[in-house]
Amino acid sequence: MTSTLKDVAKRAGVSVTTVSRVINNYHSLSDKTIRKVRLAMQELDYQPNALARAMQGKSSHFVGLVLPNVTNPFLAELTNCLEERLFAKGYKVIIATTATNDHLEQEHLGVLLANQVDGIISSSHNLDNEHYRRLAVPIVSFAHQLAEGIPVVTVDSYSGGRMAAAYLREQGAKEVALVLDEAHSPMSSRCRIDGIVDGLARRGNALAVIELDELIRKPLLLNQYDGLIAPNDEVAVQLQGMARASGRKINEDFWVTGYNGSRLMQRLNPELATVVLPVQELADKLIVTLLEQIAHPDQVIESPAPVPVRFRRPT
Repeated sequence: MTSTLKDVAKRAGVSVTTVSRVINNYHSLSDKTIRKVRLAMQELDYQPNALARAMQGKSSHFVGLVLPNVTNPFLAELTNCLEERLFAKGYKVIIATTATNDHLEQEHLGVLLANQVDGIISSSHNLDNEHYRRLAVPIVSFAHQLAEGIPVVTVDSYSGGRMAAAYLREQGAKEVALVLDEAHSPMSSRCRIDGIVDGLARRGNALAVIELDELIRKPLLLNQYDGLIAPNDEVAVQLQGMARASGRKINEDFWVTGYNGSRLMQRLNPELATVVLPVQELADKLIVTLLEQIAHPDQVIESPAPVPVRFRRPT
């Protein structure tokens, strides 16, 4: 059963007007009252109905961006592009970063709804599908399936995986490992792993799997490999540094591939081979899909086709 404003007011022991004032961030309330109301909202899993407001023709012209972080160069570049293009369409952006904290993500989503955003673009996925399914606001996901009925904008990660594998084959790498960093950079797509496996299998190369933490604890393990596939560019650069420290020569007897290909990483590390995700096209598809949801809140919007990627060789 869906909780109402009256339910929250009763649980918190305040008036409906007070609950509304907390939701809309009025500053004349005491911290104690605000905490009571927010606790009641959390206990009842109450979400302000932004979708109903949109159906009444009212718009806040705010869009929420929910991200794991903005320190990752690719996510920072994508965020900047989304903000610029949404602003050009008359929308302002509220950015919320969640790391891997499900409680923080829930809190941020509540704040975005309390601020009456017209829609949300999310690349974070700490909460379960049921929580996202109940959100009464248009939402589009980047890269991850959040819940049934929520469209996903993603890239052709299978091709990206095959491109990375093909590059290592071409360089003559014989012992290849996929490096995982699940705690900080989860491999978001099974399709990408399938692409890597298929790409190596064509030439009979085996694929090992190893955790980054294990390589850091046991750096001698690096000597078992001459090709590494990293989950992103940042880990790839770290692996290059470890290889140099062990006496290996990058792109001569040891090869590493990255993933994301932000402009910053391309400038700072031109010798890194990486799968490049097209930021501008992704931003456009995310915005178009979200605006379609906002315009047609009673329709199920299909996920667009995956966006093609390209492979950048070292220079």
